[in-house]
Amino acid sequence: MDCEEAVYSNDYYDFIVDYSQQRRESAINVCQQTISQYFSIKYLPRSESLPLNIVNYSYTSIPKCFALMDESALEASGILKIQNQPALSLKGQGVLIGFLDTGIDYESQVFRNSDGSTRILAVWDQTDRTGKPPEGFIYGTEYTEVEINEALNSMNPKAVVPITDPEGHGTFIASVAAGSEVPEQDFIGAAPASRIVMVKLKPAKEYLREFFFVPRDAEAFQENDIMAGVAYLEQVAQRHHMPLVICFGLGSNMGSHVGVSHLSMLLNDSAVRSGRATVVAAGNEGNERHHYYGVIEKGMEYQNVEVNVGEGVDGFSAELWASPPQRFQVEIVSPTGERMPSEFILSGGMEYRFLFENTKVTVDYRITGILNGAQVVYMRFEGPTQGIWNIRVIPEMELNSMFHIWLPMKGLLKGEVFFVRSNPDTTLTVPSTAAVPMSVGAYDARDNSIYLRSGRGFTTSGMVKPDFVAPGVGVYGAGLRDTFTTRDGTSVSVAVAAGAVALLMEWGVVRGNYSTMSSMEMKNILIRGATRDPKRTYPDKAFGWGRLNLYQAFENLRIR
Repeated sequence: MDCEEAVYSNDYYDFIVDYSQQRRESAINVCQQTISQYFSIKYLPRSESLPLNIVNYSYTSIPKCFALMDESALEASGILKIQNQPALSLKGQGVLIGFLDTGIDYESQVFRNSDGSTRILAVWDQTDRTGKPPEGFIYGTEYTEVEINEALNSMNPKAVVPITDPEGHGTFIASVAAGSEVPEQDFIGAAPASRIVMVKLKPAKEYLREFFFVPRDAEAFQENDIMAGVAYLEQVAQRHHMPLVICFGLGSNMGSHVGVSHLSMLLNDSAVRSGRATVVAAGNEGNERHHYYGVIEKGMEYQNVEVNVGEGVDGFSAELWASPPQRFQVEIVSPTGERMPSEFILSGGMEYRFLFENTKVTVDYRITGILNGAQVVYMRFEGPTQGIWNIRVIPEMELNSMFHIWLPMKGLLKGEVFFVRSNPDTTLTVPSTAAVPMSVGAYDARDNSIYLRSGRGFTTSGMVKPDFVAPGVGVYGAGLRDTFTTRDGTSVSVAVAAGAVALLMEWGVVRGNYSTMSSMEMKNILIRGATRDPKRTYPDKAFGWGRLNLYQAFENLRIR
């Protein structure tokens, strides 16, 4: 069996195996990619497997699809003051910043030293099958600093190292967090002396895009490839004995939003290690009407949730999450009034085809997760007709009940689908709800207003997220082929924050001023230094604990 082919081929299913819930078995005759001591990925032939749906496979084993989150920002965040403070002069020296994105324009001047050599330590191109994979991985090609420098010194760099970034997103984010100074363009990244490692993620397989109704032109990446990328960043940091900041600018609406997904747990595990920090974008779902919060008071028979489906929608999914020990059943009512029959099911599913709409709806009930045992009701609408669809949520017990429903995030939907009575809170994307990483929202540094699309807290368990916000509107950074441009979004604000964390890590870990500083303590230092509006009550669902202010964070350290 060609395991590399299984990774790329649409004829193979990808499944995430969680050894905390399953017995570790031999991988004989099964292609397998180890991620950590807790997780691995198995690749199974579709021809020998049951059809892909939540009924046949566990909810958590199917990789979710993730999408990109798209005065100067550094000045507003107090980063320039720290870079230019004579006694500190922090630039990220000795710190590694890792990215998982669309690639990197390694020829750009923003990723080079003054002598023209590269500041990129390594790149794992998951899309490139021509070279040698990283140690311990079964796919993609790894390019080292030596190979990139060889390419830069050649007449045809792409012939030596064929890494590209067609979309430009990875190049921009890496430049904001770690770009070298380019005086003629009045540009400097937050941590311009840090080293860079990039994982160029491979696109999601076609069968998974079809299952989740991801539009053909949308950038979408699989959860298992992202998890492998996180493991690779940790490997590079260990190999070079460097502290690591992971800059994570991806997100998904799928999950309980309580921080217990497989990816969230992997990021938690990385962030608690010594010399590690993970910074995650809060997502751009705050204003998209993709979240519904329901409260059913005692005595109420049900609550009606209206979903508006626009023209030309091929399909969509919706996830209802209940907090234990609550459980619900749902009835689906079509725009013409036809009702899908239902019954209380602890675990299992059903399919129903609406006659007049010619719409197939699958509903599956699961108790998921060993940490909280929450119920998830997964609803999949295939070929939904235009109009108002009703999800009638019925509680199992006569108690005051609460539930959340999420639709897919904007970047993974074709057409217009939204809740008629939506709720803007708890719109953080997964995995920004993870406990240990720093969750970063976006604001406009020109007037200190929140970026309207920035994901809002808190988590469904009440944990304060986002932790803070950073500039994410009109931020200046590198485009392709040594051009410069501006972008908006929480993937931009998380790049600013990741650079700030790298400067803090240089002062504490690399220079030995606070060598025992943990990821949680770094987060708390930045929270204590955040700028807070006296007219606002904190923590705030949009701003978290305030606006990133690295200079004030150091002021607080100096005072103590």
